[in-house]
Amino acid sequence: MDKQRLKVAIQKSGRLTDHSLDLLTRCGLKYSRGKDQLLCFGENMPLDVLLMRDDDIPDLVREDVCDLGIVGRNVLEEKRLSLVAQGLPSQFIELQALDYGRCRLVIAVPEDRPYQSPTDLNGLRIATTYPHILKKWLADHAVNASVVVLSGAVEIAPRLGRAEAICDLVATGGTLSANRLREVSTVFESEAVLIQTPVPLSPDKLAWLNRIRLRIDGVQQVKESKYIMLHAPRSALADIRRLLPGSESPTIIPLEGHPERVAIHAVCRENVFWETLESLKAAGASAVLVLPVEKMLA
Repeated sequence: MDKQRLKVAIQKSGRLTDHSLDLLTRCGLKYSRGKDQLLCFGENMPLDVLLMRDDDIPDLVREDVCDLGIVGRNVLEEKRLSLVAQGLPSQFIELQALDYGRCRLVIAVPEDRPYQSPTDLNGLRIATTYPHILKKWLADHAVNASVVVLSGAVEIAPRLGRAEAICDLVATGGTLSANRLREVSTVFESEAVLIQTPVPLSPDKLAWLNRIRLRIDGVQQVKESKYIMLHAPRSALADIRRLLPGSESPTIIPLEGHPERVAIHAVCRENVFWETLESLKAAGASAVLVLPVEKMLA
């Protein structure tokens, strides 16, 4: 593989895969996949995407096999604590959060088990795939519990008699409900993050990294943004401006032949709901048009 090309490791399959590939595509990357389906070759940028197991991504970046990685902060923290336990430095740089893949690592117990505080976990067995994060949380809360390490299917551990509680990732909580478990404490908040190797990048690689990060910022800025155009009486300008969600100073354009009316154009950085449009109309707005924003650089 060409050493002058940036190498980015992302999850091979899972909840971050499609979001990560979509993010890179929206940043302008066009790619083709190799025959083994584990390499996406960048056709218009010196950037290649490696599809890897998420648990391997921190080590690939730490050992400078890959320049960059996109991984859940939960995976990154588990690896960091594992290295600390071995007396090794973590040696990866977290560059920025990527605003997707949000989830929580939580303690959950069977629905019929009483729970008031972390002290109720004393003496219990807790099943998890994140033993280092869990052990730190237990130590921080002075809880004496046994950690049962499983590689998967954590949510069924209580029914199998392997544990009395679990520590697992949740996004919506549907899996917990399906297994008659209830969330009682949050251990760790997670989302996708971009990480970088500790080895200094060449000037060319660094220049491309800075360009990509600028584009990522642009993609994130427009995620919920909308471009609103409308007509309104000049007398309603103050009310209209207050109703535009998350907007900076709007552009005011006189309407030819209608000195008492103006056109208003604004980028709203918050979601625009039907209630917003109804309030704008009640304030005197007409010809309201809401458009998605594809790209934006501040």
